[in-house]
Amino acid sequence: MAQSTVEIAPAKPRPLPLSWLGVAPFLIFALMFLILPAGYLVIGAFQTPDGSFTLQNIANLNQPNILKAYQLSISISAASAFLGSLLGFGLALAIVLGKLPRWVRPMLMTFSGVASQFAGVPLAFAFLATLGRTGLVTALLFNVFGINIYRYGFNLLSFTGLTVTYLYFQIPLMVLILTPALDGLKREWREASAILGATTFQYWRMIALPVLWPSLLGAFMLLFANSFGAIATAYALTGSSLNIITILLYAQIRGDVLHDPNLGYALALGMILITGISNGVYIWLSSRTGRWIR
Repeated sequence: MAQSTVEIAPAKPRPLPLSWLGVAPFLIFALMFLILPAGYLVIGAFQTPDGSFTLQNIANLNQPNILKAYQLSISISAASAFLGSLLGFGLALAIVLGKLPRWVRPMLMTFSGVASQFAGVPLAFAFLATLGRTGLVTALLFNVFGINIYRYGFNLLSFTGLTVTYLYFQIPLMVLILTPALDGLKREWREASAILGATTFQYWRMIALPVLWPSLLGAFMLLFANSFGAIATAYALTGSSLNIITILLYAQIRGDVLHDPNLGYALALGMILITGISNGVYIWLSSRTGRWIR
């Protein structure tokens, strides 16, 4: 009886899916401008100028001026994130659930997309020309209404002034983030609550806000991280008069007086940890909201 043999063809290598070609530019960009620079900063935070290992840079973060810079940056970021979340939520609520004309929403969304990216030197110059001591709005309030906002304690080159400036891009960013979440509120939930006798206040307190709460808190964390890492606007607006962590970091790495690059890397490491935690919380909360609004 002859024994038949079956030849097994060698497995062919699976070709790389063409879909990876589309995401390759993003991966290369993230590697070159995010992962590698972050790794360089992390390594430099534990090195001396001659390249040997040290923990002194991390220990030097306990200096009073550095701790105050972190505290001031966190305070400004929290204030601008809270006000931006509150005002942005009101705007998003008005264009999604309000009875505004239909043309208002696309116009506001277009403006929000542009304004959320408007920062740096142009934004600082715009606010100096508007709310500076000789700015347009400052002069208009004084000449028409006799109100001198600087006499009442307002100062653009201060905590309040920088917070107000940050609101220009914080509010539109909140609108862009929260509008899809508000669109995800199902009409059936509102109708069911009305059938069961719930008032509008009860609907928002017991149904809508609990669903939106992860999205609101996540958006707050994203706005916090967005303002915490801003430097160009703050430096162009206040120079070195406001001791926030990004300006102190710039002075340590590029300055002529406070020139200690490795301490600057340690400052950057602290900022990476804070912004990383903020973005991580935002991603986690956004995933929780997404399960409800699918």
